[in-house]
Amino acid sequence: MLIYYALAIVVILIDQITKWLVATNMQLGERITIFEPYLSLLSHRNRGAAWGMLEGQMWLFYIVTVIVVAGIIYYFHKEARGHKLFSISLMLLLGGAIGNFIDRLLRGEVVDFVSVLIPVINYDFPIFNVADAALTIGVAILIIHIILDEKKNKKKVS
Repeated sequence: MLIYYALAIVVILIDQITKWLVATNMQLGERITIFEPYLSLLSHRNRGAAWGMLEGQMWLFYIVTVIVVAGIIYYFHKEARGHKLFSISLMLLLGGAIGNFIDRLLRGEVVDFVSVLIPVINYDFPIFNVADAALTIGVAILIIHIILDEKKNKKKVS
């Protein structure tokens, strides 16, 4: 069980270190191109949720995050035993939720810095950070776990 919590801690550490590096070494709005024009670092701040929704509603984020973190820990201990994908997904979600929560508590905003242009559809994806990536990957793994678990349960019934 501890190895899974280590995953959440690693996510939090990488998230906070990268945000600190951006916040202390880049001016707001400064861009460092990595792979022109598709990938760059762009110092940005977000006072809301995904895509800036609910900007300025910090009290709501505090309440929701505490509930989400409690739910993740509950499901990890009660439902995830013996389910590797489920455990990994929950710990990625936990690390991502806590990473952004720390920003909201300490900075009053979330530091975002990864800027991606998706060339096939010429879409400028919303700027994100390591915590956001962990949350997205965690949800994707959770969906995969649910699909695989459902297929396994159908085979047992047959």
